[in-house]
Amino acid sequence: MFSGYSGNSTTPSKEFSTPSSLGTYQAGSYGNKQSIPEASIDSNLNNFKVDDNIVSVDETTFFFQRDLRTGKLVNLPNLIATGDKTPFLPDRVAKSIPFSSAKLPEILNHFSLKPQTRDANTIGETIRGCERAAINGEQKFCATSLESFIDLSISKLGKQIQLLSIEFSKETKNPLFTISRGMQNMGEHELVCHKMEYPGAVFLCHALNKTGVYKVPLVGRDGTKANALAVCHKDTSGWNPKHMAFQILKVKPGTVPICHFLFRDTLVWVSNSTAK
Repeated sequence: MFSGYSGNSTTPSKEFSTPSSLGTYQAGSYGNKQSIPEASIDSNLNNFKVDDNIVSVDETTFFFQRDLRTGKLVNLPNLIATGDKTPFLPDRVAKSIPFSSAKLPEILNHFSLKPQTRDANTIGETIRGCERAAINGEQKFCATSLESFIDLSISKLGKQIQLLSIEFSKETKNPLFTISRGMQNMGEHELVCHKMEYPGAVFLCHALNKTGVYKVPLVGRDGTKANALAVCHKDTSGWNPKHMAFQILKVKPGTVPICHFLFRDTLVWVSNSTAK
């Protein structure tokens, strides 16, 4: 995607090991100073319609919190999909390029893209997603550089934060995993950051009230080990009644917590003070 653009890249002076969905850049270490393992991920997911003993398992999309438990079999094709390694543009470059629907022609011209092409439409969709109004109980922003990704997150959560990402012991093509022991509740003070399609990395980060983040250890049918991320929304009363989750689970808004695993390129900032 956007392979024709070859903007200049720079490397920030401070270094730590970054998730692969951030691309090739190195960043400053914040919060607890621990290194961030190379990783990957993105959002939307889990529904169990069959027994754990049956090999034919529906894709895991939205699911009830009671199903986030040791021994549960899950089918997660979006977890094993190839990650997007598009790096951030340097901060000075990102700041020099408009990022608004009103300036779309200028943006397309900068990236040498013609209007009405697939790439042009994708850029427009990404910008509109960033411009949409926040729903009730939501905080959101889009980061177009590594510096803004870190600084905006600190402005929301404070300096004592850590960045979570999905980790694999090896690549696999088998989407079947079993939840293993050691699941960790990372608290409800979080920012979930979805990687958007754009010539440079863009993350749409948002926080929803009463949403918990969980680190979920998985073991694949082929022996692959993974550390996945799942979120559980405890208050869905403000969601659209036609949301896919309610159709899949056959429940109404605001009645029960709804959970899903995060896609491969999604990253999550959490506050160290609330991780359990």
